[in-house]
Amino acid sequence: MYIFATITFYEIMNEQDFGIKEIISHAKEYGFVFPSSEIYDGLQAVYDYGPYGVELKNNLKNLWWQAMVKLNENVVGLDAAIFMHPLTWKASGHVDGFNDPMIDNKDSKKRYRADVLLEDKAAALAIEGKQADADALLKQMGQLLSAEDLSGVRQLIIDSGIVCPISGTSNWTEVRQFNLMFSTQIGSVADDASNIYLRPETAQGIFVNFLNVQKSARMKVPFGVAQIGKAFRNEIVARQFIFRMREFEQMEMQFFIRPGEEMKWYEHWKQVRLKWHKALGIPADNLRFHDHDKLAHYANAAVDVEFKFPFGFKEVEGIHSRTDFDLGNHQELSKKKMQYFDPEINKNYVPYVIETSAGADRLFFMLLCNGYKQITVGEGENEKQRTFLKFHPALAPVKAAILPLVKKDGLPEIGRKIFDDLKYDFNLIYEDSQSIGKRYTRQDLIGTPFCIAIDHQTKEDEMVTIRHRDTTEQERVKITDLKSIIDKEVSIKNIFNELV
Repeated sequence: MYIFATITFYEIMNEQDFGIKEIISHAKEYGFVFPSSEIYDGLQAVYDYGPYGVELKNNLKNLWWQAMVKLNENVVGLDAAIFMHPLTWKASGHVDGFNDPMIDNKDSKKRYRADVLLEDKAAALAIEGKQADADALLKQMGQLLSAEDLSGVRQLIIDSGIVCPISGTSNWTEVRQFNLMFSTQIGSVADDASNIYLRPETAQGIFVNFLNVQKSARMKVPFGVAQIGKAFRNEIVARQFIFRMREFEQMEMQFFIRPGEEMKWYEHWKQVRLKWHKALGIPADNLRFHDHDKLAHYANAAVDVEFKFPFGFKEVEGIHSRTDFDLGNHQELSKKKMQYFDPEINKNYVPYVIETSAGADRLFFMLLCNGYKQITVGEGENEKQRTFLKFHPALAPVKAAILPLVKKDGLPEIGRKIFDDLKYDFNLIYEDSQSIGKRYTRQDLIGTPFCIAIDHQTKEDEMVTIRHRDTTEQERVKITDLKSIIDKEVSIKNIFNELV
């Protein structure tokens, strides 16, 4: 089922969401994120990444991959297919249990996720300073959902005074479960086609390949398998820009361990992953752990790493102890052994799994929100607002801009030579139109950490002026030193040094 809708770029937001409007507008205007199929009024909750968005996202994914695979000698990679045998999703529990609780407002005819309505109410209470009430509401919701008491969830929505933002009424239907998987057909003739699913997560591709990877890469438990790939969920209530989409990208690592050691490794990966987020430049005060009140069907422990978005703390990564649920179920349904022989203890067993699962799109959004800066510069009549994107230099879409002061007197030729010398090492922009001040501003707005100005003095001393994005300070350096200066700042080693 596909959902087409005429939408604005802001979609439908409640009062808590208004803080992200400027960021969303900036993302579109400066080439980070566009609404998909915009000339046809868009496809709701689907987005395209623009010239600078795709660079930022690729840098983010590359950093995750390098940190996960290269920094850990017992983690290897995989790229599994999106289409999988439909029994995969039966074994994983998605066919029977991959549901969200939905509720409709009878007056507006709008559909909502019941748990999101309650989470938004709790966030509003927290903003009002009623944190205890917010925590109590979330705890009660978790208990009701765990008990599958959907009528109790509806009553909690009513008792909490939650109304539809469109109609303003609490005329709610009963709560019912809605399966989130997209189904399609495979085969050249419709009558012979088989129903299959677009994968709702990338993890199962790792689980069904567990023995293939273990044997071919000669891995010993404990070891991990990392994967980056697209996943698809038919989110009925998709909002808050790219935070919740129907087509999104996951960065997951499944870490296979001995049964009984899951809590040790669970705590290990919790700390490793939190440290990774901090290394990106995210302040510690804007990150927190949130333990799950309701555990997924496969987990015996689960925690989210949450970032403080303008609309509150929300999940950007989950760490789960999945026990042997996945491998055990695949073994039972496929009738193929999914066991590992451990030579150290001379025993066969189905490994337990610790999962780290990060949303590439949510992390991208986190970087945008964290990096979007508006500061006041100057005094009196010269006072003005300065807007820039403060990305870690290793993540910035463009590393440096080459800016000849004028389009004559041999300056463009010097600029082009610098560009050609550095383009194999860094993603660069060459620009020689308009005033240098306007060009600096444009680079600030896409987060370029360095601007390199070529002036008439350059012809005499073979030196250029580097302007630093965050401070706007300028320094004169030799052209021959440019590569080493930029490389020192934009190298991902700067982030890795925070992790080891």
